[in-house]
Amino acid sequence: MGSVGSGKTEAIRSLSDIEVLNTDVGATDETLLLKNNTTVSMDVGVLHLDSNDKLRLYGAPGQDRFDFMWDILVQQSKGLILLINHANPDPLADFQHYITALSNILTHRKVPLAIGITHVDETDNPSLQPYLDYLAKNPIPFVTGTPPICRIDARVKQDVKILMIAIAGMLEVHERLG
Repeated sequence: MGSVGSGKTEAIRSLSDIEVLNTDVGATDETLLLKNNTTVSMDVGVLHLDSNDKLRLYGAPGQDRFDFMWDILVQQSKGLILLINHANPDPLADFQHYITALSNILTHRKVPLAIGITHVDETDNPSLQPYLDYLAKNPIPFVTGTPPICRIDARVKQDVKILMIAIAGMLEVHERLG
């Protein structure tokens, strides 16, 4: 989940062992200023694990007008990755918006969350401190502790894998400690 243009589709493409099923269509609103195509329903990929298990990867659309998909996808998820486009005009507002939306969806449940900040190289201020300061002042109700925040390039498998490893570790701790 995350802001428009943050790399959600690319992140799934970089990890998936199958061709990603996506619902991209030509952008027709203000999204066109950021990119030509946008996800309107979801992206779906699969990551095959060593144990012959499969991890299903779902990407939610970033636009608020498709927020009904957020409810559907988040309710079924075991863990969440939030991607924020740091090159957007007000990325901290985007961050707050998605944290609030997730908090409203996950009112009775705790879910591991990892945060990827993308497009950092396209800005004059690469600092992640505003996000860290926000989290220090505003604990996330659906997360135990403070979620990890990483600079990532969603096109780079290793970068996205770091977020997945963080989620896997949090799931393991949750399973063992209840």
